[in-house]
Amino acid sequence: MHLRGGYDADVAEDGDADALREAMKKVAVELKRADIPFALAGGYAAFARGGPESDHDVDFYLREEDVQSAEKALDKAGLRVEYPPEDWLVKVYDGDAMVDLIHSPTDLKVTADMLDRADDIQVDSVEMPVLSATDLMISKLLALTEHYCDFASLFPVVRALREQLDWPRLGQETAGNPYAQAFLGLVAELGLTCQ
Repeated sequence: MHLRGGYDADVAEDGDADALREAMKKVAVELKRADIPFALAGGYAAFARGGPESDHDVDFYLREEDVQSAEKALDKAGLRVEYPPEDWLVKVYDGDAMVDLIHSPTDLKVTADMLDRADDIQVDSVEMPVLSATDLMISKLLALTEHYCDFASLFPVVRALREQLDWPRLGQETAGNPYAQAFLGLVAELGLTCQ
């Protein structure tokens, strides 16, 4: 899921899950080798935590100050680095499979604290840091706007992750977003929270 404006024009049309998982593993391994702090985010983080598998690109969060080092390490490993017009991410390709390196999703900034809250999880045979369930859900909720308000895509994620979520923190950190608050209210009304 692209958090700012749904930019996914370059995603491989067939949504090849195998190619995406291979690209995810390659990028994670190279970032680990280069000792660059990162965390798997987006749909594949939800998948790693028990949610549905993502069907488009892979997202990694890293601090803005680490982006240039990541670009160099991934380029050296033979991956193609591209710079979209958006200034909050860099795109990396393994063939047609796209990986986004995101440093400022929505109204968030990727920080050392956020990355420290990630858990090391085995994802398709590679251990990698995966964004905490709460941070993942906060980023998804803050992406909701009048132009992108797809509650249906969030229900499978919240159902799968509900026992991993810090529900009070979700409410506090998304208090300024009426769409996020509406979703949380609906989820509570449907009895999907674990409070």
